[in-house]
Amino acid sequence: MAALQVALREKRIYAGTVDGVRGRATTAAVRRFQRRAHLAVDGIVGPHTRRALGRLGRPPFGSRMLHAGCTGWDVAALQFELAWHGFPNGSFDGVFGPGLTAAVERFQRFAHLAVDGVVGPLTLRALRRPIPREPLALAWPVAPRITSPFGPRGDGFHPGIDLAASLGTPVRAARSGRVVFAGWDDGYGQVVVLHHGRGVTSWYAHLSRILARPGEYVRVGRFIGRVGRTGKATGPHVHFEVRLRGAAVDPRSALR
Repeated sequence: MAALQVALREKRIYAGTVDGVRGRATTAAVRRFQRRAHLAVDGIVGPHTRRALGRLGRPPFGSRMLHAGCTGWDVAALQFELAWHGFPNGSFDGVFGPGLTAAVERFQRFAHLAVDGVVGPLTLRALRRPIPREPLALAWPVAPRITSPFGPRGDGFHPGIDLAASLGTPVRAARSGRVVFAGWDDGYGQVVVLHHGRGVTSWYAHLSRILARPGEYVRVGRFIGRVGRTGKATGPHVHFEVRLRGAAVDPRSALR
C-alpha cells in the first residue's frame, strides 16, 4: 500500500502521508487516477491501473534483485520496510539512489548479512522479521507532550518522537549511560548522545544548551541540556531518538 501511495504522489494525485494504510484518501486518489487515465473507476489497483501508473506501478516487491539504479513499486516498498526496521533513507520516492544503498548496507550489517548494498533473497527474508524493539526501560527526558510520533510523516519517516517544551526547559537523561557525543550534528542541531549498553543509544536533539561532556558518565534524571530549536526545528522541542545497534526504534513502549 505504501508503494501505491508513492506512485500516486508522483502523479500529484495524492498528497497524504505515505503510511501504508488503505484509507479513504488513498481510495479516493485511486478513483481520481482511474478517471483521469480513462480506466474503469472501481478503486481496485489491478494490472491496468498498475500499468497506467508507469515506472512506479511495477514490478511487485520481491520479484527481482534490487540495487543502485533500480526504480519502481518494489523500490518504494523496500524504502518503507527499511524505515520501519530502523533505517529510513529520506523521502519515499521509488528510486534506488546512494542514500538507499547506504541504508541497505546499514540494515545488512544490523542483520549480520554480507554487506553489499544489493537486496536479494537473504535481505528480503531478514526484512520479514519483526521490527526491532527497545530492550531497556527509559524515563521521559521532559514532560510527555508528544507533538510528532515515531513513524511515517509526509513522504518520509520520523525516526524518533518530538516532545514539546518551553525554551530552556531542562532535559534529563532517560537512562544512566556514558556521553558518546555532545555537539553540533547538522539537522539535529545541538545534540547529546548517550550509550546505555546492550547496543542502545539515546539522542536528545535541537538543544539550546549542552550540559554534558563527551566521556562523562551520567545517571538517569541528570540534566544534560536545555530545550532549544537548533538545527532543523520550527519551534522549541526535544527530538528524542533511541537506536538499537544503529536501528531507530520506537521509544514509546519503553518509556515509563
